[in-house]
Amino acid sequence: MLAENGITYPFPIQEQAIPIALRGTDLIGQARTGTGKTLAFGLPLLERITIPAPDSRPQALVMCPTRELALQVTGDLETASSGTGVRVLTVYGGVGYEPQLDQLASGVDVVVGTPGRLLDLMNRGSLDLSAISILVLDEADEMLDLGFLPDVQELVRATPTERQTMLFSATMPAAIISLARANLNQPINIRAESQHEQMTVPQTTQFVYQAHDLDKPSIVGKLLQSPDVTRVMIFCTTKREVQRLADDLTERGFRVGSMHGNLSQVLREKSLAKFRAGKAQAIVCTDVAARGIDVDNVTHVINYGCPDDEKTYLHRIGRTGRAGRDGIAITLVDWSDIPRWKMIDAALNLGFPDPVEAYSTTPQLLAELGIPEDASGRQAAPVIREPSDKPVKHSRDKHQDSHSKPGRRQRRSNGVVIKEKTETTTETPTTTGDKPIRRRRRRRPAKAE
Repeated sequence: MLAENGITYPFPIQEQAIPIALRGTDLIGQARTGTGKTLAFGLPLLERITIPAPDSRPQALVMCPTRELALQVTGDLETASSGTGVRVLTVYGGVGYEPQLDQLASGVDVVVGTPGRLLDLMNRGSLDLSAISILVLDEADEMLDLGFLPDVQELVRATPTERQTMLFSATMPAAIISLARANLNQPINIRAESQHEQMTVPQTTQFVYQAHDLDKPSIVGKLLQSPDVTRVMIFCTTKREVQRLADDLTERGFRVGSMHGNLSQVLREKSLAKFRAGKAQAIVCTDVAARGIDVDNVTHVINYGCPDDEKTYLHRIGRTGRAGRDGIAITLVDWSDIPRWKMIDAALNLGFPDPVEAYSTTPQLLAELGIPEDASGRQAAPVIREPSDKPVKHSRDKHQDSHSKPGRRQRRSNGVVIKEKTETTTETPTTTGDKPIRRRRRRRPAKAE
């Protein structure tokens, strides 16, 4: 099944982690984003659970920081377990409880979800974690950054002490090490690259420019007209900035989606689905999409706003250059963000401490990014048909001819037909005779002076 999906050889993290995980040993896996961490814990998890299950309680639990990552992990597990009868359930907030409750009642083998909804279902008594034999914390550092630590600890305490725990993350700050010491039993620490190796993916070519905020939409628009661009992920700092840029690019004629926290889960899933299917050339998003979202053939990642720190930078540009493919990461740094960028550059040793000042018309920027010289930053105007010699009858006129009546006038306003009565000169008889009877008006007597 993996070979049918183009997975024919293991990545370093998979090659090192899978043999250890199959033995049931606790482990900590650290590798750069986009190097196959999901299957590194997913394949051993599927191999070690019992099928068919002895009862309806789940045997494995995978915690993820975001809804999108949970859905992606579920998809990878379902692909790897196709034909085996493994029942996988995705649990996350923003959607109704009923489908998740129904599936839990019917029985599941693996539960993948976000800490908040998992805790809600557990407190309701609908999610029983007493049979969990394998616990996975995916992107654990992000869960701590989002403030999920209390929820994670409560969920971990609800699982049996005799379990296998695997923790995977791209970075390993001190808080993650403390979490591992408190919840893992003599874990084996696996690092898929050496300490001195660069933390960014080698297949990703990085460009950094000092750009003005008002000129950034033109730069992005021209890049979308490059023949080398297939799918682009654009990261902004705030939700308002995401929507503003998405609206701007849409007005320029590009097919663009958006994804941020103010959108409902249904709209976020639709936007991501269109981007995956190629119906949208670019997706503008906040850092909610920077963790674990795997979309095939993302050729470019644009840091429209300067990242907050080096970890955010790594996770953003990790959406391209995945699984051995080439990718391009472009960072647009405003003048006010130069000090913060210098800190990121120094932490990652990128070699771009002083970005080149560039605009949408700078020849160096156009040449480096493969943008045609005639690119305007806007899609071509729609084709306008030449008017014919015959008079064109509007649909409003047709509607009026077929449905209008004497003494009435029709007017269309905002798509609604409004009928207004007009004055007529036809006398209406007051009795049923041959001749109409004229009514006499009574004259009031004049007042005496």
